[in-house]
Amino acid sequence: MNGKIKLHNDYYYYDIVRKNIKKYRKLANLTQQELADRIDVSMHYISQIESAKPYKYFTLIVIGRIADALEIDITRLFEK
Repeated sequence: MNGKIKLHNDYYYYDIVRKNIKKYRKLANLTQQELADRIDVSMHYISQIESAKPYKYFTLIVIGRIADALEIDITRLFEK
C-alpha cells in the first residue's frame, strides 16, 4: 500500500443508513407517519431522510431514536 486511505464520499454512509431505515420501517409494517409519531418528528422529516434527493442530513441521536422505535439494534442501520 502507498499509505493512502480510501475515503468514501460525503453521502456514502447516509445512503446506507437511509436505505436501511426504509427497509426496517417497511419490515415493521409502519408508515412514515407512524415512525415519525414514534420519534416525535414530522412525517416530512422521515420522508426527507428516506429520499435519495434532496439529501437530508440527520444526527446520530435521530438514528438512535429510529432504531429504538423500530426495536432494532442501531448497528443494523449501518449494515451494507
